[in-house]
Amino acid sequence: MKDMQRKNRELRQTSETFLLSAILALSGGFQDAYTYNARDEVFSNAQTGNVVLMSQHLMMGDLRIALRYLFPIIAFALGVLVAERISHRYKNASRIHWRQIVVLVEIVILFAVGFIPERFNLLATMLVSFACSMQVQTFRKVNGYGYASTMCIGNLRSGTESLSVYLRDKEPGALRKAMHYYGIIIIFAIGAGAGGVCTLHLGLRSIWISSVLLIVAHLMMYKEKR
Repeated sequence: MKDMQRKNRELRQTSETFLLSAILALSGGFQDAYTYNARDEVFSNAQTGNVVLMSQHLMMGDLRIALRYLFPIIAFALGVLVAERISHRYKNASRIHWRQIVVLVEIVILFAVGFIPERFNLLATMLVSFACSMQVQTFRKVNGYGYASTMCIGNLRSGTESLSVYLRDKEPGALRKAMHYYGIIIIFAIGAGAGGVCTLHLGLRSIWISSVLLIVAHLMMYKEKR
């Protein structure tokens, strides 16, 4: 009974609702398209792609370009570390939820990135990678299902697995779970497309759109349970 009550309580968390998860995914897709299109074709979220490109250029003997992909990877790891520390230190804070603190940090970082000129693209990409890793570490469930708001591979695997379970056993819950994952992937793709288009028309400051999305997410969490 206690386990069921705890599960129900977790499902009521604002940070786990599909609407808020969709906003985060929209922002995550936008960030990846922004750094790729406006900051020297480096991913902020898709670190697997950065590892592939880093290794390729390293083996070709182009250390300078390899470092362009290495530093965002390091920044991503540091973001996870910082988000975990914030969670530990402010988990029982009464005035503000620790997840709101993380989102506030992310908003400030992304807003600052909009002022960074092109000659410092590496710094800008590192900051966006740092911010998005804080987000992916902080928001890991949608309606009780584990997911990632800034990348697709895990969501695609989980969604397809759930779809397979539904096709085999006809479990309505499995279909519902699959639709959650595919929905997040579609919204991420929309964010990425919007990010690419906005970057072409608005340039470096288009990242502020992602900041606005995160402000909405922050406001939605005022009633977040601790």
